[in-house]
Amino acid sequence: MNINSFPMRAGNAARAFINNNRALTIAERVESLNAIEAHEAARILAKMPEERAIRILDRPELRNAPAILEVMTNADATRLLHGMSNDRVADILLELDDDVRVRLFATLEEPVRVAIQGLMGYPPRTAGGIMTTEYVSVCASWTVAQTLDHVRQVERSRETVYAIYVLDDDTHELLHVVTLRRLITGQPDACILTVAQKGTPVMAPPLMKQEDVARLIRRHDLLALPVVDDKGHMLGIVTVDDVIDTMIADTTEDAQKFGGMEALGQPYMKIGFGGMIRKRAGWLAALFLGEMLTASAMQHFEGELEKAVVLTLFIPLIMSSGGNSGSQATSLIIRALALGELKLSDWWRVAFRELPTGIVLGSILGLVGFARVVLWQTIGLFDYGPHWQLVGVTVFAALIGIVTFGSLAGSMLPFILQKLRLDPASASAPFVATLVDVTGLVIYFSVALLILSGTLL
Repeated sequence: MNINSFPMRAGNAARAFINNNRALTIAERVESLNAIEAHEAARILAKMPEERAIRILDRPELRNAPAILEVMTNADATRLLHGMSNDRVADILLELDDDVRVRLFATLEEPVRVAIQGLMGYPPRTAGGIMTTEYVSVCASWTVAQTLDHVRQVERSRETVYAIYVLDDDTHELLHVVTLRRLITGQPDACILTVAQKGTPVMAPPLMKQEDVARLIRRHDLLALPVVDDKGHMLGIVTVDDVIDTMIADTTEDAQKFGGMEALGQPYMKIGFGGMIRKRAGWLAALFLGEMLTASAMQHFEGELEKAVVLTLFIPLIMSSGGNSGSQATSLIIRALALGELKLSDWWRVAFRELPTGIVLGSILGLVGFARVVLWQTIGLFDYGPHWQLVGVTVFAALIGIVTFGSLAGSMLPFILQKLRLDPASASAPFVATLVDVTGLVIYFSVALLILSGTLL
Protein backbone atom coordinates (compact mmCIF):
# COMPACT_ATOMS: atom_id res chain seq x y z
CA MET A 1 0.00 0.00 0.00
CA ASN A 2 1.48 3.32 -1.04
CA ILE A 3 0.45 6.67 0.39
CA ASN A 4 0.97 8.27 -3.02
CA SER A 5 -2.02 6.30 -4.27
CA PHE A 6 -4.24 8.52 -2.09
CA PRO A 7 -5.59 11.81 -3.42
CA MET A 8 -4.01 14.84 -1.82
CA ARG A 9 -7.23 15.28 0.23
CA ALA A 10 -6.13 12.31 2.31
CA GLY A 11 -3.96 14.07 4.87
CA ASN A 12 -5.82 12.39 7.73
CA ALA A 13 -5.56 9.02 6.04
CA ALA A 14 -1.84 9.57 5.58
CA ARG A 15 -1.33 10.27 9.27
CA ALA A 16 -3.33 7.21 10.27
CA PHE A 17 -1.43 5.14 7.73
CA ILE A 18 1.93 6.15 9.19
CA ASN A 19 0.88 5.73 12.81
CA ASN A 20 -0.94 2.42 12.49
CA ASN A 21 1.19 0.52 10.00
CA ARG A 22 4.17 -0.89 11.90
CA ALA A 23 5.47 -2.83 8.89
CA LEU A 24 6.35 0.24 6.82
CA THR A 25 9.93 0.46 5.59
CA ILE A 26 11.94 3.65 6.09
CA ALA A 27 11.52 4.52 2.40
CA GLU A 28 7.74 4.13 2.63
CA ARG A 29 7.60 6.28 5.76
CA VAL A 30 9.59 8.98 3.94
CA GLU A 31 7.12 8.94 1.05
CA SER A 32 4.23 9.16 3.49
CA LEU A 33 5.72 12.09 5.42
CA ASN A 34 6.32 13.92 2.16
CA ALA A 35 2.57 13.86 1.56
CA ILE A 36 1.53 15.68 4.75
CA GLU A 37 2.11 19.12 6.28
CA ALA A 38 5.37 19.84 8.10
CA HIS A 39 3.79 20.40 11.54
CA GLU A 40 1.99 17.04 11.34
CA ALA A 41 5.15 15.28 10.19
CA ALA A 42 7.05 16.90 13.06
CA ARG A 43 4.48 15.65 15.58
CA ILE A 44 4.68 12.09 14.19
CA LEU A 45 8.50 12.04 14.18
CA ALA A 46 8.66 13.41 17.73
CA LYS A 47 6.58 10.44 18.96
CA MET A 48 8.52 7.82 17.02
CA PRO A 49 11.36 5.80 18.53
CA GLU A 50 14.42 8.04 18.28
CA GLU A 51 16.49 5.68 16.14
CA ARG A 52 13.71 5.33 13.55
CA ALA A 53 13.07 9.08 13.42
CA ILE A 54 16.78 9.75 12.90
CA ARG A 55 16.96 7.23 10.06
CA ILE A 56 14.02 8.94 8.37
CA LEU A 57 15.47 12.44 8.73
CA ASP A 58 18.81 11.18 7.44
CA ARG A 59 17.22 10.29 4.09
CA PRO A 60 17.69 13.01 1.42
CA GLU A 61 14.39 11.86 -0.09
CA LEU A 62 12.57 13.51 2.84
CA ARG A 63 11.96 16.76 1.01
CA ASN A 64 10.44 18.78 3.87
CA ALA A 65 13.06 17.93 6.52
CA PRO A 66 14.09 21.61 7.04
CA ALA A 67 10.46 22.66 7.54
CA ILE A 68 9.87 19.75 9.93
CA LEU A 69 12.83 20.63 12.14
CA GLU A 70 11.87 24.30 12.03
CA VAL A 71 8.47 23.68 13.65
CA MET A 72 9.78 21.19 16.22
CA THR A 73 10.61 22.22 19.74
CA ASN A 74 14.27 22.96 20.37
CA ALA A 75 14.54 19.87 22.58
CA ASP A 76 13.15 17.48 19.94
CA ALA A 77 15.10 19.07 17.08
CA THR A 78 18.37 18.99 19.02
CA ARG A 79 17.86 15.37 20.06
CA LEU A 80 17.35 14.28 16.47
CA LEU A 81 20.06 16.48 14.96
CA HIS A 82 22.67 14.98 17.29
CA GLY A 83 21.84 11.50 16.03
CA MET A 84 21.92 12.39 12.33
CA SER A 85 24.96 12.27 10.08
CA ASN A 86 26.90 15.54 10.02
CA ASP A 87 26.68 15.99 6.26
CA ARG A 88 22.89 15.63 6.33
CA VAL A 89 22.64 18.14 9.19
CA ALA A 90 24.79 20.60 7.23
CA ASP A 91 22.58 20.24 4.16
CA ILE A 92 19.42 20.84 6.18
CA LEU A 93 20.81 23.85 8.04
CA LEU A 94 21.85 25.47 4.76
CA GLU A 95 18.23 25.31 3.57
CA LEU A 96 16.85 27.06 6.67
CA ASP A 97 16.36 30.79 7.16
CA ASP A 98 19.22 32.53 8.95
CA ASP A 99 17.41 33.03 12.24
CA VAL A 100 16.25 29.41 12.42
CA ARG A 101 19.70 28.15 11.43
CA VAL A 102 21.34 30.19 14.19
CA ARG A 103 18.78 28.97 16.74
CA LEU A 104 19.26 25.29 15.95
CA PHE A 105 23.01 25.57 15.45
CA ALA A 106 23.40 27.04 18.94
CA THR A 107 21.75 23.99 20.51
CA LEU A 108 24.36 21.57 19.15
CA GLU A 109 27.35 20.38 21.15
CA GLU A 110 30.70 21.99 20.42
CA PRO A 111 32.34 19.06 18.55
CA VAL A 112 29.26 18.69 16.35
CA ARG A 113 29.14 22.45 15.66
CA VAL A 114 32.80 22.47 14.61
CA ALA A 115 32.31 19.51 12.23
CA ILE A 116 29.15 20.93 10.68
CA GLN A 117 30.58 24.41 10.33
CA GLY A 118 33.53 22.93 8.45
CA LEU A 119 31.20 21.09 6.08
CA MET A 120 29.09 24.20 5.46
CA GLY A 121 32.22 26.13 4.47
CA TYR A 122 32.86 24.12 1.31
CA PRO A 123 31.25 25.10 -1.99
CA PRO A 124 28.30 22.97 -3.11
CA ARG A 125 28.90 20.29 -5.73
CA THR A 126 32.45 19.66 -4.49
CA ALA A 127 33.98 16.74 -2.61
CA GLY A 128 34.03 18.82 0.58
CA GLY A 129 30.43 19.88 0.06
CA ILE A 130 29.08 16.31 -0.14
CA MET A 131 31.48 14.46 2.19
CA THR A 132 30.75 13.22 5.69
CA THR A 133 33.17 13.44 8.61
CA GLU A 134 31.90 10.22 10.18
CA TYR A 135 34.32 7.52 9.09
CA VAL A 136 36.42 4.83 10.77
CA SER A 137 40.11 5.58 11.17
CA VAL A 138 42.82 3.79 13.15
CA CYS A 139 46.51 4.20 13.88
CA ALA A 140 49.06 2.31 11.80
CA SER A 141 50.47 0.65 14.94
CA TRP A 142 47.20 -1.03 15.87
CA THR A 143 46.59 -4.74 15.56
CA VAL A 144 43.73 -6.39 13.68
CA ALA A 145 42.06 -7.24 17.01
CA GLN A 146 42.27 -3.63 18.24
CA THR A 147 40.79 -2.41 14.98
CA LEU A 148 37.89 -4.87 15.14
CA ASP A 149 37.13 -3.79 18.71
CA HIS A 150 37.15 -0.14 17.60
CA VAL A 151 34.79 -0.88 14.71
CA ARG A 152 32.35 -2.59 17.09
CA GLN A 153 32.38 0.46 19.38
CA VAL A 154 31.84 3.15 16.73
CA GLU A 155 29.89 1.43 13.97
CA ARG A 156 26.54 2.99 14.94
CA SER A 157 27.92 6.52 14.60
CA ARG A 158 29.76 6.02 11.32
CA GLU A 159 28.52 6.41 7.76
CA THR A 160 30.18 3.16 6.69
CA VAL A 161 32.48 0.53 8.22
CA TYR A 162 33.30 -1.23 4.98
CA ALA A 163 36.46 0.86 4.59
CA ILE A 164 38.84 1.55 7.49
CA TYR A 165 41.43 4.29 7.02
CA VAL A 166 44.91 3.77 8.47
CA LEU A 167 46.64 6.96 9.63
CA ASP A 168 50.25 7.61 10.55
CA ASP A 169 50.68 7.57 14.35
CA ASP A 170 52.59 10.87 14.43
CA THR A 171 51.54 12.95 11.42
CA HIS A 172 48.01 11.49 11.07
CA GLU A 173 48.42 11.37 7.31
CA LEU A 174 46.38 8.82 5.40
CA LEU A 175 48.61 5.82 4.65
CA HIS A 176 46.41 2.92 3.60
CA VAL A 177 42.85 1.64 3.37
CA VAL A 178 41.67 -1.67 4.86
CA THR A 179 38.47 -3.26 3.66
CA LEU A 180 36.21 -4.94 6.20
CA ARG A 181 36.56 -8.24 4.33
CA ARG A 182 40.37 -8.18 4.66
CA LEU A 183 40.09 -7.08 8.27
CA ILE A 184 37.95 -9.99 9.47
CA THR A 185 40.19 -12.51 7.71
CA GLY A 186 43.39 -11.18 9.31
CA GLN A 187 45.21 -12.71 12.26
CA PRO A 188 44.12 -10.95 15.50
CA ASP A 189 47.69 -10.26 16.68
CA ALA A 190 48.92 -9.10 13.26
CA CYS A 191 49.56 -5.43 12.57
CA ILE A 192 46.77 -3.70 10.68
CA LEU A 193 49.22 -2.88 7.89
CA THR A 194 49.44 -6.58 7.01
CA VAL A 195 45.87 -6.56 5.69
CA ALA A 196 45.97 -3.08 4.16
CA GLN A 197 45.64 -2.54 0.44
CA LYS A 198 48.97 -2.10 -1.30
CA GLY A 199 49.94 1.18 -2.91
CA THR A 200 48.81 4.75 -2.35
CA PRO A 201 45.08 5.02 -1.66
CA VAL A 202 42.84 6.88 -4.10
CA MET A 203 42.10 10.32 -2.61
CA ALA A 204 40.35 13.55 -3.55
CA PRO A 205 40.98 17.17 -2.55
CA PRO A 206 38.02 18.96 -0.94
CA LEU A 207 37.46 21.28 -3.91
CA MET A 208 37.28 18.51 -6.53
CA LYS A 209 34.07 18.73 -8.56
CA GLN A 210 31.49 16.10 -7.73
CA GLU A 211 31.52 14.87 -11.34
CA ASP A 212 35.22 14.07 -10.96
CA VAL A 213 34.54 12.43 -7.60
CA ALA A 214 31.93 10.20 -9.25
CA ARG A 215 34.41 9.23 -11.97
CA LEU A 216 37.05 8.27 -9.41
CA ILE A 217 34.60 6.12 -7.48
CA ARG A 218 33.41 4.44 -10.67
CA ARG A 219 36.90 3.95 -12.11
CA HIS A 220 38.31 2.36 -8.96
CA ASP A 221 35.09 0.58 -7.91
CA LEU A 222 35.06 2.21 -4.47
CA LEU A 223 32.36 2.26 -1.81
CA ALA A 224 33.83 5.44 -0.33
CA LEU A 225 36.46 7.97 -1.41
CA PRO A 226 38.64 9.69 1.23
CA VAL A 227 38.90 13.47 1.06
CA VAL A 228 42.24 14.88 2.24
CA ASP A 229 43.86 18.30 2.61
CA ASP A 230 47.19 19.42 1.14
CA LYS A 231 49.12 17.61 3.87
CA GLY A 232 47.32 14.31 3.43
CA HIS A 233 45.19 14.67 6.55
CA MET A 234 41.75 13.14 6.22
CA LEU A 235 38.82 15.55 6.18
CA GLY A 236 36.04 13.08 5.45
CA ILE A 237 34.74 10.55 2.96
CA VAL A 238 32.34 10.65 0.03
CA THR A 239 30.22 7.52 -0.14
CA VAL A 240 28.53 6.04 -3.20
CA ASP A 241 25.06 7.01 -1.98
CA ASP A 242 26.21 10.63 -1.51
CA VAL A 243 27.35 10.73 -5.12
CA ILE A 244 24.16 9.10 -6.37
CA ASP A 245 21.96 11.59 -4.50
CA THR A 246 23.83 14.64 -5.78
CA MET A 247 24.09 13.33 -9.33
CA ILE A 248 20.34 12.61 -9.44
CA ALA A 249 19.69 16.19 -8.33
CA ASP A 250 22.08 17.53 -10.98
CA THR A 251 20.59 15.32 -13.68
CA THR A 252 17.13 16.64 -12.80
CA GLU A 253 18.36 20.22 -13.08
CA ASP A 254 20.06 19.54 -16.41
CA ALA A 255 16.94 17.86 -17.79
CA GLN A 256 14.83 20.87 -16.82
CA LYS A 257 17.32 23.30 -18.32
CA PHE A 258 17.51 21.24 -21.48
CA GLY A 259 13.74 21.57 -21.78
CA GLY A 260 14.16 25.33 -22.10
CA MET A 261 13.55 26.64 -18.56
CA GLU A 262 15.24 27.38 -15.27
CA ALA A 263 15.82 24.49 -12.88
CA LEU A 264 12.89 24.26 -10.46
CA GLY A 265 15.01 23.40 -7.42
CA GLN A 266 11.96 21.72 -5.85
CA PRO A 267 9.66 18.79 -6.65
CA TYR A 268 7.10 19.70 -9.31
CA MET A 269 4.09 19.51 -6.96
CA LYS A 270 5.84 21.55 -4.26
CA ILE A 271 6.63 24.66 -6.29
CA GLY A 272 4.01 27.41 -6.17
CA PHE A 273 2.10 28.82 -9.13
CA GLY A 274 4.04 32.08 -9.09
CA GLY A 275 7.35 30.25 -8.86
CA MET A 276 6.42 28.04 -11.81
CA ILE A 277 5.58 31.11 -13.91
CA ARG A 278 8.86 32.80 -13.00
CA LYS A 279 10.89 29.70 -13.83
CA ARG A 280 9.29 29.25 -17.26
CA ALA A 281 8.30 32.70 -18.49
CA GLY A 282 11.81 34.12 -18.93
CA TRP A 283 13.01 31.37 -21.22
CA LEU A 284 9.75 31.30 -23.17
CA ALA A 285 9.95 35.05 -23.73
CA ALA A 286 13.58 34.79 -24.86
CA LEU A 287 12.74 31.95 -27.24
CA PHE A 288 9.74 33.89 -28.58
CA LEU A 289 11.95 36.89 -29.30
CA GLY A 290 14.34 34.54 -31.08
CA GLU A 291 11.54 33.09 -33.18
CA MET A 292 10.57 36.64 -34.18
CA LEU A 293 13.79 36.65 -36.17
CA THR A 294 12.25 33.82 -38.20
CA ALA A 295 9.41 36.13 -39.17
CA SER A 296 11.97 38.80 -40.09
CA ALA A 297 13.80 36.32 -42.32
CA MET A 298 10.56 35.40 -44.10
CA GLN A 299 9.75 39.09 -44.59
CA HIS A 300 13.16 39.57 -46.16
CA PHE A 301 12.34 36.87 -48.73
CA GLU A 302 8.75 38.05 -49.23
CA GLY A 303 9.31 38.69 -52.93
CA GLU A 304 10.60 35.19 -53.55
CA LEU A 305 7.66 33.71 -51.64
CA GLU A 306 5.21 35.63 -53.80
CA LYS A 307 6.84 34.30 -56.97
CA ALA A 308 7.17 30.72 -55.80
CA VAL A 309 4.48 29.98 -53.22
CA VAL A 310 5.36 26.30 -53.55
CA LEU A 311 8.50 26.97 -51.49
CA THR A 312 6.38 27.72 -48.40
CA LEU A 313 5.12 24.12 -48.38
CA PHE A 314 8.54 22.90 -47.31
CA ILE A 315 9.33 25.52 -44.64
CA PRO A 316 8.07 23.39 -41.68
CA LEU A 317 10.00 20.40 -43.05
CA ILE A 318 13.19 22.42 -43.46
CA MET A 319 13.00 24.13 -40.07
CA SER A 320 12.20 20.99 -38.08
CA SER A 321 15.00 18.99 -39.72
CA GLY A 322 17.63 21.57 -38.84
CA GLY A 323 16.34 21.92 -35.28
CA ASN A 324 16.22 18.16 -34.79
CA SER A 325 19.79 17.64 -35.99
CA GLY A 326 21.01 20.47 -33.77
CA SER A 327 19.19 19.07 -30.74
CA GLN A 328 20.66 15.62 -31.38
CA ALA A 329 24.20 16.98 -31.53
CA THR A 330 23.69 19.15 -28.44
CA SER A 331 22.36 16.21 -26.40
CA LEU A 332 25.34 14.04 -27.35
CA ILE A 333 27.97 16.68 -26.60
CA ILE A 334 26.44 17.82 -23.28
CA ARG A 335 26.36 14.23 -22.05
CA ALA A 336 29.91 13.54 -23.26
CA LEU A 337 31.16 16.68 -21.47
CA ALA A 338 29.33 15.68 -18.28
CA LEU A 339 30.89 12.20 -18.33
CA GLY A 340 34.35 13.55 -19.05
CA GLU A 341 34.50 11.85 -22.45
CA LEU A 342 35.24 15.24 -24.03
CA LYS A 343 37.30 18.23 -22.90
CA LEU A 344 37.06 21.84 -23.98
CA SER A 345 40.14 21.38 -26.17
CA ASP A 346 38.37 18.65 -28.15
CA TRP A 347 36.05 21.12 -29.91
CA TRP A 348 37.93 20.90 -33.21
CA ARG A 349 37.78 17.10 -33.21
CA VAL A 350 34.03 17.29 -32.65
CA ALA A 351 33.66 19.85 -35.45
CA PHE A 352 35.55 17.64 -37.92
CA ARG A 353 33.38 14.71 -36.85
CA GLU A 354 30.05 16.53 -37.06
CA LEU A 355 30.76 18.12 -40.45
CA PRO A 356 30.74 14.87 -42.49
CA THR A 357 28.05 13.47 -40.19
CA GLY A 358 25.81 16.43 -40.94
CA ILE A 359 26.46 16.14 -44.68
CA VAL A 360 25.55 12.44 -44.73
CA LEU A 361 22.47 12.90 -42.53
CA GLY A 362 21.39 15.88 -44.63
CA SER A 363 21.84 13.85 -47.81
CA ILE A 364 19.65 11.07 -46.41
CA LEU A 365 16.89 13.51 -45.48
CA GLY A 366 17.38 15.35 -48.78
CA LEU A 367 16.87 12.14 -50.74
CA VAL A 368 13.70 11.44 -48.77
CA GLY A 369 12.46 14.96 -49.48
CA PHE A 370 13.33 14.70 -53.18
CA ALA A 371 11.59 11.31 -53.40
CA ARG A 372 8.52 12.82 -51.81
CA VAL A 373 8.35 15.58 -54.43
CA VAL A 374 8.81 13.06 -57.26
CA LEU A 375 6.24 10.61 -55.86
CA TRP A 376 3.56 13.23 -55.17
CA GLN A 377 4.05 14.75 -58.62
CA THR A 378 4.06 11.36 -60.39
CA ILE A 379 0.94 9.90 -58.79
CA GLY A 380 -0.91 13.21 -58.96
CA LEU A 381 -1.31 13.99 -55.27
CA PHE A 382 0.05 17.51 -55.80
CA ASP A 383 1.26 19.58 -58.74
CA TYR A 384 4.51 21.39 -58.01
CA GLY A 385 4.48 23.08 -61.40
CA PRO A 386 6.50 22.70 -64.59
CA HIS A 387 9.79 23.03 -62.72
CA TRP A 388 9.03 20.42 -60.09
CA GLN A 389 12.38 18.71 -60.65
CA LEU A 390 14.19 21.92 -59.63
CA VAL A 391 11.94 22.24 -56.60
CA GLY A 392 12.97 18.74 -55.56
CA VAL A 393 16.66 19.56 -56.08
CA THR A 394 16.21 22.73 -54.02
CA VAL A 395 14.75 20.74 -51.11
CA PHE A 396 17.56 18.17 -51.42
CA ALA A 397 20.36 20.75 -51.43
CA ALA A 398 18.79 22.91 -48.72
CA LEU A 399 18.40 19.97 -46.35
CA ILE A 400 22.09 19.10 -46.72
CA GLY A 401 23.09 22.63 -45.80
CA ILE A 402 20.59 23.04 -42.96
CA VAL A 403 21.20 19.68 -41.29
CA THR A 404 24.97 20.18 -41.55
CA PHE A 405 24.69 23.64 -40.01
CA GLY A 406 22.37 22.31 -37.31
CA SER A 407 24.82 19.55 -36.39
CA LEU A 408 27.76 21.96 -36.24
CA ALA A 409 25.88 24.64 -34.31
CA GLY A 410 24.39 22.13 -31.87
CA SER A 411 27.75 20.51 -31.18
CA MET A 412 29.73 23.75 -30.79
CA LEU A 413 27.26 25.62 -28.56
CA PRO A 414 28.02 23.54 -25.39
CA PHE A 415 31.75 24.20 -25.90
CA ILE A 416 31.10 27.93 -26.24
CA LEU A 417 29.02 28.01 -23.06
CA GLN A 418 31.64 26.04 -21.15
CA LYS A 419 34.34 28.40 -22.40
CA LEU A 420 32.27 31.29 -21.02
CA ARG A 421 32.03 29.38 -17.69
CA LEU A 422 28.31 28.81 -18.16
CA ASP A 423 26.42 25.54 -17.72
CA PRO A 424 26.49 23.63 -21.05
CA ALA A 425 23.03 22.28 -20.18
CA SER A 426 21.74 25.80 -20.86
CA ALA A 427 22.17 24.93 -24.55
CA SER A 428 18.61 23.62 -24.42
CA ALA A 429 16.89 21.88 -27.29
CA PRO A 430 14.42 24.78 -27.81
CA PHE A 431 17.30 27.27 -27.82
CA VAL A 432 19.22 25.31 -30.45
CA ALA A 433 16.06 24.80 -32.50
CA THR A 434 15.34 28.56 -32.46
CA LEU A 435 18.89 29.36 -33.57
CA VAL A 436 18.78 26.84 -36.40
CA ASP A 437 15.28 27.91 -37.49
CA VAL A 438 16.43 31.41 -38.34
CA THR A 439 19.62 30.36 -40.13
CA GLY A 440 17.78 27.46 -41.79
CA LEU A 441 15.39 29.84 -43.52
CA VAL A 442 18.28 31.93 -44.79
CA ILE A 443 20.03 28.81 -46.12
CA TYR A 444 16.80 27.51 -47.70
CA PHE A 445 15.96 30.69 -49.59
CA SER A 446 19.58 31.28 -50.57
CA VAL A 447 19.71 27.80 -52.13
CA ALA A 448 16.35 28.45 -53.79
CA LEU A 449 17.64 31.70 -55.32
CA LEU A 450 20.71 29.88 -56.63
CA ILE A 451 18.83 26.94 -58.18
CA LEU A 452 15.49 28.51 -59.22
CA SER A 453 16.81 31.85 -60.46
CA GLY A 454 15.58 32.38 -64.01
CA THR A 455 12.77 29.82 -63.67
CA LEU A 456 10.45 30.26 -60.70
CA LEU A 457 12.40 33.20 -59.26
